[in-house]
Amino acid sequence: MSKPTVSSKNNAAAPGPFLKWAGGKSKLIKLYEPFLPRSFQAYYEPFVGGGALFFYLYNTKTLAGAYLNDSNKELINLYKCLRDNPEELLEGLATYEAHKLHKEYYYQVRNLDRDPLTYNQLTPVQRAARVLYLNKTCYNGLYRVNKKNQFNVPFGNYKNPTIRDAANLRAVSRALQLTTLTCQDFQQAVSTAGPGDFIYFDPPYYPVSATSFFTSYTETSFSARDQQRLAQTFRALDRRGCLVMLSNSCMEPVLELYRGYRIERLMARRDINSRGNGRGLVPEIIVTNY
Repeated sequence: MSKPTVSSKNNAAAPGPFLKWAGGKSKLIKLYEPFLPRSFQAYYEPFVGGGALFFYLYNTKTLAGAYLNDSNKELINLYKCLRDNPEELLEGLATYEAHKLHKEYYYQVRNLDRDPLTYNQLTPVQRAARVLYLNKTCYNGLYRVNKKNQFNVPFGNYKNPTIRDAANLRAVSRALQLTTLTCQDFQQAVSTAGPGDFIYFDPPYYPVSATSFFTSYTETSFSARDQQRLAQTFRALDRRGCLVMLSNSCMEPVLELYRGYRIERLMARRDINSRGNGRGLVPEIIVTNY
């Protein structure tokens, strides 16, 4: 039996990223395009984040399956609710749309996770709607939590943020119908990848300075040891016959980890950063084994 394919060719609308995400690749697709393999089988993205590359591939190719993963439980819950219950999610977002400019309401919603008893009573769809609302109204679209896994980004003071983009959210739901969504370690997320499959790693980047270590998408951070494990996984997938691409910061420790592979340097624009002077053009690398 052949694998189910994932393609937008028969869809009425082409889906795109539906939330902001630090390190998101929406504005870098044209820079990344020359480094993508011409053909491949299934697609794996173990650090899916905002999913910009997945949506690009979905809109331009026919994929022999797509496997999307992230360590952020709330993010994967949002993806699953979009896939399985889009109309219920849209209904839940309507209330948030009506209160999107109210700062006091924002902090009431943000602080729900300070009371575990209350928060645990929320349904998966209610949690998903909350995450999307916070993403669209918090400062600079950051997703950041403290060590207690409590969302701690301040209000963003936007003029008119779009909370309920029904057309795109429905298109995203269609795109996710034949995807496998998981929340696990990146090594587990690629355990079923085989020859000819394409894996794109977009991990939390190696910090460019002692003060730039922003990896708090979950209550734990992505350590130097994790970067080493990732490089080992990259090499294991290479030996398995997979097509592997990775993006990361242009730092000597990263260059050393991937020595022997094709490494291309490029300047990428970063618009999401907790510091204003941390935005703009930033050097990074693309590593491929093909």
